[in-house]
Amino acid sequence: MQAIDIMTTSVITIPQDAKIAQAVRLMLEHHISALPVVDADGGLTGLISEGDLMRRIRAPEAPRRSWWLELLDGPGNAAHDFVMLNSQRVTDVMSREIVSVEEDTPVGTIARLLDKHRIKRVPVLRDGRVVGIVSRANLLQALASVPDQALQTPPADDRALRTRVDAALKEVPEVAVNLITYTVKDGHVVLWGVADSDAQEKAIRVAVENVPGVRSTDVQMGRLPAWSYGI
Repeated sequence: MQAIDIMTTSVITIPQDAKIAQAVRLMLEHHISALPVVDADGGLTGLISEGDLMRRIRAPEAPRRSWWLELLDGPGNAAHDFVMLNSQRVTDVMSREIVSVEEDTPVGTIARLLDKHRIKRVPVLRDGRVVGIVSRANLLQALASVPDQALQTPPADDRALRTRVDAALKEVPEVAVNLITYTVKDGHVVLWGVADSDAQEKAIRVAVENVPGVRSTDVQMGRLPAWSYGI
């Protein structure tokens, strides 16, 4: 099994010339904790995460470092800290050292990368452009779908069906497709994620059931409390 078989394809990105406030709004609106940063051609240039933004939070009364520590660290570090804390530009705050994978990267390799670099997700690239995201949740759900087997490469039919399921989900009104993960095996589709209501969950099920080639569906959607939106 490869990245293309488990990745989330509805990727929310942000332009590199965007402002921090835009990044925060996107994370809140889509209930995600990181955003790939892209240039005008869609190429990946960085990643901005909750961790990057959390570094900006500092109590107003927090003491500054002593002058001799700043002297030992060098003027460059102090200037860098100032930019990280005060800039309103995504490009100044984002992480530039990005771990990414290609669509044909084996799932086992991805799992080792996440563990080695202690990260939660990796962008999936095609010709330098982001086409998906593989997170720890994607890996866990893939493992859960085949508990007694190795994660084998799916047949071409399952990969083609996965593409059709992905397109069908994007047609469901008001559904946050980036919050849905699914596996396809021998025509059986298992979905996890978040829906706003029972009606929305039913719409997701109906959309998948209507995809030619789907033999059965197992929908396991959770709920987000209404107050979590827009905070």
